[in-house]
This record gives sequence, structure tokens and C-alpha cells, in this order.
Amino acid sequence: MSSTISKCFWRGFRDGLPFLLVVGPFSVLFGVVAAEAGLNVIEALSFSVVVIAGAAQFTAVQLLQDDAPTVIIILSALAINLRMAMYSATLTPHLGKAPLWQRAFVAYFLVDQSFALSAAKYEKERGWTTAQKIAYFFGTVTPICPMWYVLTVVGALIGNAIPPEYALDFALPITFLAMIAPMLRSLPHLAAAAVAMTASLVFSGLPLNLGLLVAGVLGMMTGARVELWTTAKQKEALA
Repeated sequence: MSSTISKCFWRGFRDGLPFLLVVGPFSVLFGVVAAEAGLNVIEALSFSVVVIAGAAQFTAVQLLQDDAPTVIIILSALAINLRMAMYSATLTPHLGKAPLWQRAFVAYFLVDQSFALSAAKYEKERGWTTAQKIAYFFGTVTPICPMWYVLTVVGALIGNAIPPEYALDFALPITFLAMIAPMLRSLPHLAAAAVAMTASLVFSGLPLNLGLLVAGVLGMMTGARVELWTTAKQKEALA
């Protein structure tokens, strides 16, 4: 069993490695943005270690630069990270029987990449034990999270030394496209994505990035409503 668990860990490690291609520039960019916002190296690193949520970190730093009220910054970061609650609900049937200390670490390291990889793998490997699933999960984050911390420090140290033409901000949209696109396999997912995308453009003029909050809420409401509608249709078809 120990060898099997070890294999699951290293399989997760290998699956997580390709994400370094986007996590690397992404984390360096955050360090640069944090330095530009006035954070020192320790503060930038602490931000990444404590929050460990790239999109929320970028939003919070941007709002700090815009002198937004603290309440708006906190609410914006929480709204962006609401997806973590959905991630947790999805993984609970697979990892809910793990010891409390393991679940605590899973909660901390639950990032977009670890969720996307684990959720997909668990659907394929339905015979895996909880221990094997835990091993795979931690394997996925082993190459990603330490590099996120290290390269945040690198970005904070070099600050404005990176020429604008390097355009490191390409990493953010590419990361989310790589993770989200394979998941858009059902009508509720497609509807939620379409509404959120449209709403984000329509409400882009709202101050303090509030358009993003509105778009996220509308997208989730749409997905939930379409899910209820499709479930009802399926029940009618079976009746």
C-alpha cells in the first residue's frame, strides 16, 4: 500500500509540473506588483503565504493602490475566493474521511490547480482509497506552491527592473483558461461562464472593480438556475 500511495503522490507531482510554466510568471508578476504598491519583500512573501490565492491577491493589491476602503478590499477578495467553497464541496466526498490534520492542510493548499487536477483524477480513479487521493492531492501542490512563494520573493526583489515588453501578465488569463476550459462540459457550466463573461464586460465601468463581484454573482445564480432546470427536465423525461 505504501508503494501505491507513493506512486499516487508522484503521479500528482508530474501532473502539477506543467503549471509551473504559468505559475512562475504569475508569481513573479505578483511580487513586482506588490513592490510597486509599496510592500517590502517580507510583506509580499507574507501575502502569498497567508492568502495563497493569486487572483484575490492581485485584486487586493490593485485596490490598495486605488486607496479603496478596507471593507471593499476584503469583500472583493472574499467574493473572488468564493469558488474555494465550491471546490471544497466537490472534494469533500473524496477527502472527507481523511484525518483532521490532513484536511486542514488540504484546505490551505486548495488552489485552482490542485482542485482541477484532483477533481479530474478522482473521477477517473474511482477505486482509489482516501489515502491514495490525499497523496495525489499533495503531489499536485508540491511543485506549485513552493515555487509560488520563492518567485514572489524574486518579483518583489527585482521590482520595476522587468521591462514592460516582457508582459508577464499573460500568465493570469492563460492559467484560468487552461483550468476552466476543460470543465465547461455541461449546459449549467457554459451558461454560468457566458453570463459571467458578458456581465463583467457590461459592468466593467463600475468603480472599485465592483463589476467583477456583480458578474460573479450573476454567473453563479445562472449556473444554479440552469442546473435546477436541467435536473427537472431529466426527471420529467424519466417519469
